[in-house]
Amino acid sequence: MSRPETPAPGAERVLIVACGALARELVELTGRLPSVEVSCLPASLHNRPTLIPGAVREKIRASRAEGRHARIFVAYADCGTGGLLDRVLEEESVERLPGAHCYEFFAGRHNFARLAEEEPATFWLTDFLARNFERLVIQGLGIDRHPELEPLYFGNYRRVVYLSQTADPGLLKLARGAADRLGLAFEHRHAGYGELATSLAAATAGTARSGDAAAV
Repeated sequence: MSRPETPAPGAERVLIVACGALARELVELTGRLPSVEVSCLPASLHNRPTLIPGAVREKIRASRAEGRHARIFVAYADCGTGGLLDRVLEEESVERLPGAHCYEFFAGRHNFARLAEEEPATFWLTDFLARNFERLVIQGLGIDRHPELEPLYFGNYRRVVYLSQTADPGLLKLARGAADRLGLAFEHRHAGYGELATSLAAATAGTARSGDAAAV
């Protein structure tokens, strides 16, 4: 997703290699930073997380081959790669978002730990997952074609917690519907952008005038 604006003189170009599930949030957070370019990988990689490290490495190396960006930042948490993404990023000398997954950096590490300890058997939703629950979860896991898979995937869960980024009644309704679909208790916690915002502010420091940076 390229920026139409002209970067300020002296501003460093930054590439954010991102999970497609964060596209809307990243556009919102970087929209006033013309020196920042966001390149998203498919959100469906979360169903095959072993493919994430290699895909991220390809993006990093392609950017360096082009030579257009002074810095690269990866907008992924570990996301189920079992440390393999961190190994790639260490080799490439690139930093990423904190935490094990997006639920953790949206909620904040301490708050997420408290919620997870309160009920370990929690299925988490974000705005993106609430919006795409049917496509990515029900269809993506094959439950629509093989309903017998549902108890195998979700039989041990007890509740759904929706960590919302925006105050959208439509998404809240979809999240409640997802919990009802799975037969689980439902809770809503408004998280906002959490540590995604603070991490991006640090990663993109120096790319715009101070007034613009404050908007991140």
